[in-house]
Amino acid sequence: MINIFDINEANTVIQRINNLKPDASPLWGKMSVDKMLAHCNVTYEMAFEDVHPKPTGFKKTLLKLFVKPIVVSKKPYKRNSRTAPEFIIHDSKNFELEKVRLINYILKAISLGEDYFDNRESLSFGKLTKNEWNTMFYKHLDHHLNQFGA
Repeated sequence: MINIFDINEANTVIQRINNLKPDASPLWGKMSVDKMLAHCNVTYEMAFEDVHPKPTGFKKTLLKLFVKPIVVSKKPYKRNSRTAPEFIIHDSKNFELEKVRLINYILKAISLGEDYFDNRESLSFGKLTKNEWNTMFYKHLDHHLNQFGA
């Protein structure tokens, strides 16, 4: 698994993001490239911003028991997998703005370093190790960059 906290490996991911074009078509799925970038930003919003409600009760239990193992495992996501409602982007977005936001989030994670994330609370999954954070960040980005051939 790529270490998204390593600047050299992150730069490779950032280059893939920079290779995206506003008119890129997905190889699978329904999202436009601007919505995909906004969708990828949600993971980082949940890590850094207070803009998404924290799941509680039964929903939090379901996320920990059933979704977390999928998100933090090394097994790639299946094409056309269902996503959580918080990750569904309904409106068109500004491609350049979303691209810059995503790159800045990646750089913020690098500047904080992997140790910052070790045993840090995830909005949806409780405490995660730095390796689980890495897997969650990288695997999601890689899945969607592959979706757009980047």
